[in-house]
Amino acid sequence: MSKQGGANGDIEAPVEPDTKTTPEDFGSSIEPEPKTDNVEADHVAEVQAGALDVEGAAAASVPHKVTYKDLFLRFVWMGWVAFGGPTAHIALFQKVFVERLKWLSSTVYLELLGLSQCLPGPTSTQVSFAIGVVHKGVTGGLMTGVLFQYPGFVIASLVGAGAANFLKHPAPWLEGIVAGLAAVGIALVASAAKGLTYGTCKNRTTMIINALAAIISYYYPATWIFPALILAGGLITLITLRKVVSKASEADRIEKLGVSRWVGLVLIAAWLIVLVLTIVFRRRTSYESRKELHWWEAFYRTGSIIFGGGQVVLPLLQNEVVATGWVSQADFLTGLALVQAMPGPLFNFAAYLGAVIAYNAGVSVVAGIFICWVALFAPGILLIYGFMPWWGGFRHFQIYRRMLPGLNSAAVGLIVASVFSLTFQIYHASPFPMTTICIGIIGFALVDFVGCPAPLAVLVGGVCGVIGWAAHMH
Repeated sequence: MSKQGGANGDIEAPVEPDTKTTPEDFGSSIEPEPKTDNVEADHVAEVQAGALDVEGAAAASVPHKVTYKDLFLRFVWMGWVAFGGPTAHIALFQKVFVERLKWLSSTVYLELLGLSQCLPGPTSTQVSFAIGVVHKGVTGGLMTGVLFQYPGFVIASLVGAGAANFLKHPAPWLEGIVAGLAAVGIALVASAAKGLTYGTCKNRTTMIINALAAIISYYYPATWIFPALILAGGLITLITLRKVVSKASEADRIEKLGVSRWVGLVLIAAWLIVLVLTIVFRRRTSYESRKELHWWEAFYRTGSIIFGGGQVVLPLLQNEVVATGWVSQADFLTGLALVQAMPGPLFNFAAYLGAVIAYNAGVSVVAGIFICWVALFAPGILLIYGFMPWWGGFRHFQIYRRMLPGLNSAAVGLIVASVFSLTFQIYHASPFPMTTICIGIIGFALVDFVGCPAPLAVLVGGVCGVIGWAAHMH
């Protein structure tokens, strides 16, 4: 029996016995509907692509029972080594929780990633919360999410409160470290893109979806294009798999989904109501009379309309805080350099900006930090908690199961595109471009061929960066 929408939001995925699997099923149950013996082999392979683990596990197994202690021990250090931006964070989660610890199947992880990419807010932050939620519910999600955010939040807050001048002209050795860390961060993305592509693209259709998603998202990286490509991929396989019935495997069970469905609706409604009310009240008040309200509205509205997070939030924030005169262009660029050099989500930029805005306005710096930081993160967190219980139900519908291979292939295509865009970015920004590319190759070899743990590879990248600076390399 399945339980859905309980008081604590636990929804246990129904798993039916597999009675008609073939030797090629490798852990997912797929049955053709009656009188559809002419279904092409590619169609079956596409469904498998949505249910296979990236390691190609030969049999389904119940997911590892994760404790609060496990979550704490893994996430307490992860926020300190999560360099390279949101795509690198996604790659780090893939390496640690899917491939090494096997806390999640590749299918479930990609579903969580796809869900986060289709919602406003910072994708890697939403995934960090979701990983905790599927194992320990609401409190588990709060633990993993907060542990992943706090290092970058603390650093950005301290710098914004009084050390920004130090970073306007960073020391050359610090630039070397940053270049080395960024190179390995992108190497993690490349390794994850390779593994995920092999795990999801099992036939010609899903390969084409993956390639087209990568090409289009690289050439035209508009905010709305990312969820649109994911949805388009799902619609393609919905059509090509219209005669196939797919069942969830035991490995794809979800222990918890956080809140109940009705509470989820309340959270979604709360997000929308707060957005409307703050916009209305802000327009009826002057900045001088309600500074804090204006800050909250600007950051909350920005967090509510950004898909994917990362660099896409920067032009909007610049328009909100520089064009209004709250922050100078020099201070904005200083903070931007900071957050791209530190671990954790780029949305932690809000803590730095909050400190500078409050200082310039003669308001408590602590108040400014928390108002701006919470306002930018709150929409994405409310929405991931609100939509997860509904996702837990419709993920078993046949329409969704048929869309899943296309959804996953397109989502991975976005990661493939980011490998190239990030590589060109660090090449042009590095004090030693050629050396930076070499450090990236070393990092890729460590994580993909040698099997080096991701945090250790990141540290090696930092050391190589210092060596590159000291040796005056190109």
